[in-house]
Amino acid sequence: MCSAEVFMKKLLVVLFVAVLFYGCASSPDKGTVSKEGEIEREWVEQGITKNFIFARGIGAADQTLENKTQKMATSRNSAIVNAQYNMLSVVKGVQLEGGITVEKAIETDSMLATSIDAAIKGAQVVRSEWTSDDGCVVILRLSKKALKEMGLKIAGE
Repeated sequence: MCSAEVFMKKLLVVLFVAVLFYGCASSPDKGTVSKEGEIEREWVEQGITKNFIFARGIGAADQTLENKTQKMATSRNSAIVNAQYNMLSVVKGVQLEGGITVEKAIETDSMLATSIDAAIKGAQVVRSEWTSDDGCVVILRLSKKALKEMGLKIAGE
């Protein structure tokens, strides 16, 4: 099995775990890893505040790596990708003036899709926490101002 296949299988496992936690309630800035290095049983996948959109991601460490730093780096990168995916689903659901969602607006405007993709990739990592097995949980934050600067007129704002 090549390393790309192994990576994809691990990424799918990470996404599955993230989906399992989807919908649980806690505050967006609450820690997700306990002092014992275990993931909390309660967390929020994403959240929207007055100024920001938050998303969490979880990444598993490649246990075949012997170097702890490599394990931590790969799990963090995986967690960031998972959080970006979660953030995209939140952004797509944002209601715009006129009653349409961002997802519908993207369907007719490829430049908007490119801009949103760039904004999400530029979202700020505000917290990284590692589990006892070197997995990682990250929280990303995207400013609503960045979305407004793209020309999105968010309903109710």
